[in-house]
Amino acid sequence: MIVEQRTYTTHPGKWRDYLALYEAEGLEIQKRILGRMVGYYRSETGTLSQIVHLWAYEDMNERTQRRHALMSDPGFKAYAAKMLPLLQNQESRILVPADFFTPQWQQ
Repeated sequence: MIVEQRTYTTHPGKWRDYLALYEAEGLEIQKRILGRMVGYYRSETGTLSQIVHLWAYEDMNERTQRRHALMSDPGFKAYAAKMLPLLQNQESRILVPADFFTPQWQQ
């Protein structure tokens, strides 16, 4: 099992626009195609205007397949065309659980 942590930094003051657009047009598509949303957050302290979302996958193969399906989806392409101009930066990090930790969805 892996978790992908995606951190998007919006242009200053644009995080509200990003979240409103995501809720209206991106959320349903991502939940349907990517499956396991672990969390979706915005920064309150530290680096501001950041959105952090976490997605769980069985392995990198599942991630690759699901991300390919997402990038091929016409609805997601239309959403991304509106969303990308709001962003300054995107970062993706793959996380693996510590040996002693069992994620909630696997219990």
